[in-house]
Amino acid sequence: MSAHSDSRFAAKIYGDRLERAVDLIRAAHLDALLITPGPDLRYLIGSTADTIERLTCLLIPADGATPSVVLPKLELASLAGSAADELGLSVLDWVDGTDPYGIVRSALHAGSRVAVTESMPALHLLPLAEQFSGLPVSATPVLRELRMIKDEAEIAALRRAGSAIDRVQARVPDFLRVGRTEAEVGADIEAAIVEEGHSEVAFVIVGSGPHGADPHHRVSDRVLEVGDVVVIDIGGPVDPGYYSDTTRTYVLGEPSARIAAQYAELERAQAASVAAVRPGVTAESVDAAARNPLTEAGFGSAFIHRTGHGIGLSAHEEPYITAGNELILRPGMAFSIEPGIYFRGEWGARIEDIVVVTEDGCEPLNLRPHGLTVL
Repeated sequence: MSAHSDSRFAAKIYGDRLERAVDLIRAAHLDALLITPGPDLRYLIGSTADTIERLTCLLIPADGATPSVVLPKLELASLAGSAADELGLSVLDWVDGTDPYGIVRSALHAGSRVAVTESMPALHLLPLAEQFSGLPVSATPVLRELRMIKDEAEIAALRRAGSAIDRVQARVPDFLRVGRTEAEVGADIEAAIVEEGHSEVAFVIVGSGPHGADPHHRVSDRVLEVGDVVVIDIGGPVDPGYYSDTTRTYVLGEPSARIAAQYAELERAQAASVAAVRPGVTAESVDAAARNPLTEAGFGSAFIHRTGHGIGLSAHEEPYITAGNELILRPGMAFSIEPGIYFRGEWGARIEDIVVVTEDGCEPLNLRPHGLTVL
């Protein structure tokens, strides 16, 4: 294959990742990693192949031998956009009537301890378990360590994604008008997400009035009314597959004094949580930095979810910024900071930025104003 496309990075980046994967496989006392299509496969070789009933998987042996791609012959074209050719990966193709799970076993020595990606479908996991006389273990400890620390190419992609979704939020006031439905506003936002550089739309939340109190509301036929507080949570992938995710809150007309005061507390809590991010602190301490001010203000019970989630080739991945997570933050980790307050049957609000941990703090990737935007 010739020069790489916008859908993936240069081959050397994937080569470096495979080398690090081998080091981590050995450290975990495993013999091989088996990766079916999904974000992990895209991370390791730039492949966007789909999961189907016929087995496709990347086999990475711990002994340093060349990794192999096991896939049906009729799916060979799915490798064309990946870095497999430039990386010199071995291709073990098979045709219907052949046992692909036997091919995997024969590529490894008897009694091999293999680990599989957590997204591997059961229709592949169970036949592999028969081949290896027991269920494989989870590859998550290895893959978490690989994917949780973003390299410079990934951080640059996340910056592009953050800028693209900020441009969409800048257009939202043009879409939010009294008399329109959430669904109509959502359709305009979906079009803008693609127009501003995303390869597709991952999610659009237009939570108006009482719907804003449901953090995972999408859109409905509810008509926007004067006085509505509206939560806009939007995101999608930007090539080569890195996600944006940001939330801003708007109000149609002047907010009441109570809403304005409560939102101001939320804004302070979100800023405090961002300010708490730096290497060496725990994920749970960043959650506490957002949660404690809201609790002290008297509505901690209105903050009903974790403060944040990791982001990259998946919209939600590790690290999770939540109580009980004692993970130590390190430079290169990327995640959301998104405290919210929700008053069931009335209204809700959320403020969300993606941040990347730096050597001495963090870099926010979303730069739109955080205040309650009055329209």
